[in-house]
Amino acid sequence: MALRPLRPMTATAAPALPVGAEWTYEVKWDGYRALAVKDGRRVQLVSRNLKDLTSTYPAIAAAVHTLQHKTAMLDGEIVALDAKGRPSFQALQHRATSSLHLVFYAFDLVQLDGRDLTRRPLDERRARLAALELTPPIFLSDPLPGSPERIEAAVRRLGLEGVVAKRRDSRYEAGKRSDAWIKVKFCARQEFVVGGYKPNASNFDSLLVGYYEGRQLRFAGKVRAGFTPHARRELLERLTPLQAARCPFVNLPASRTGHWGEGVTADEMLTLRWVKPRIVVEVTFTEWTRDANLRHAAYVGLRDDKPARAVRREDA
Repeated sequence: MALRPLRPMTATAAPALPVGAEWTYEVKWDGYRALAVKDGRRVQLVSRNLKDLTSTYPAIAAAVHTLQHKTAMLDGEIVALDAKGRPSFQALQHRATSSLHLVFYAFDLVQLDGRDLTRRPLDERRARLAALELTPPIFLSDPLPGSPERIEAAVRRLGLEGVVAKRRDSRYEAGKRSDAWIKVKFCARQEFVVGGYKPNASNFDSLLVGYYEGRQLRFAGKVRAGFTPHARRELLERLTPLQAARCPFVNLPASRTGHWGEGVTADEMLTLRWVKPRIVVEVTFTEWTRDANLRHAAYVGLRDDKPARAVRREDA
């Protein structure tokens, strides 16, 4: 029977790292979450929504093939590294024209030689992972030493995105967001769904983004900053075929705009173009306003690895 990839286990957002001997800590890599699967001679890389990435990252796929085991399933992150070894999500977006180094950081082992490891504790899975002979560009994502305070200070100093804390005894809950894994980001940043845009003479002035609350898409704000000319062209090419007649956001129009211009009034609605909520983007921002809108939002990149319906507000 063919080895089928699982949907990855995901972490719960929190404002601070948990403390205690039962927790272990690792870098939150700024890339694409992926599973690397070897099943005999067959090798596959899949995203967290099970999109096939094998042909997109051939060097990583080739390294998976060298594993000295008949079957294996590794969980990890595909990351683009700059000259200083720092992750660059924007470079990962433009890998075809980028000279940056692509790697796969493996941080979990879900299956090995026909044995399902999902019910085994994290410490055991990690020990088995560490025992594998990994071929570059696959590397082990080692746990971070030291206290949570020192780990946070070091990761902040390096300018990395954040830290993930995991319970040492946690099982691998495929497809679930678990509080046995806690992610702490050191800047306000998350994925949002594009529901429309404000056009200008050549392209667009801003994106209108939101998140799902149950089955409803709620407007979160306008994104005006962070776009390169290439990103604007790429986004408009993707959005044009998705144009729709109706606004997909349940909480628009707003009765007024806030001090920072976050809301969308009925008059402004007439100038906007709506799209089917299919495209997911990553956005940084300074904070949520009292009206539940984003303040000073800036575009980071596309998230082809996450389905729109999975996007929720992360309050931590």
